[in-house]
Amino acid sequence: MSGEQITNTSVETQNIEGDLHSLKGSPSKTKNIVDINVLLNKVRLAKIKERKESIIFFGLAAAVIVVTGVIVSI
Repeated sequence: MSGEQITNTSVETQNIEGDLHSLKGSPSKTKNIVDINVLLNKVRLAKIKERKESIIFFGLAAAVIVVTGVIVSI
């Protein structure tokens, strides 16, 4: 950057529900607060998503095995 200055000091953050919040002021003056409940909710949602994906994968694999068995037995 050749001598450019950043003048926009607003920062937008997004919470777990997807709502946007705007923080005014310079980032160095605002305190970063981490809410443990938000982090735990993200981990729980990731686990649920991973569990659903694995159930769908094994269900599709079982369906392929059953369909193959039915076709072979005909």
